[in-house]
Amino acid sequence: MTSINESIICAGFGGQGVITLGKVFAYAGMLKGFHVTWFPSYGAEVRGGTAHSMVKISSEEIASPIVKEPTAAVVMNGPSLDKFEEKIAKGGLLILNTSMVRRKASRSDIDVVEVPLTDEAIKLGNVRVANMIAASIYGVKKGLFGEEIMDDVIKKMAGKREAIIPVNIKAVERGMEIAKG
Repeated sequence: MTSINESIICAGFGGQGVITLGKVFAYAGMLKGFHVTWFPSYGAEVRGGTAHSMVKISSEEIASPIVKEPTAAVVMNGPSLDKFEEKIAKGGLLILNTSMVRRKASRSDIDVVEVPLTDEAIKLGNVRVANMIAASIYGVKKGLFGEEIMDDVIKKMAGKREAIIPVNIKAVERGMEIAKG
């Protein structure tokens, strides 16, 4: 098995899918045979308040679900960039939703992928798939998950809500295009 030790922060306002995004990363890691933890954190309000989830994906057993120095962060809004940018490990990855974040990242020692995730999701017909675009960008940039794993995660997490599968698959495809292009 490939050696891996990823720590991911997914952060934004409640309702932007950051808790679900953490579950997606954890589920994808499990499907790849890795050890995973997922730890959600909600602000005082859920929808509209701040929220983040912490995910660890490792080839070794994981002692704690707490992420102190993430190797990657998906940041969906300005307050989350302010809170988590400086915590990203040197050489880490920051996926930044420029639809909702007005400033540039200030770090030059990390890989920053600036994408208007919300706008891209709206173009696909559902603002709620911005998180899936980000998930596939992460998968490509880290070389961790491909389209097949992401499609499996979408189908398993959708359960009986089969109507959401096609737009989520389109979001994964769009994220992969963005990451490769």
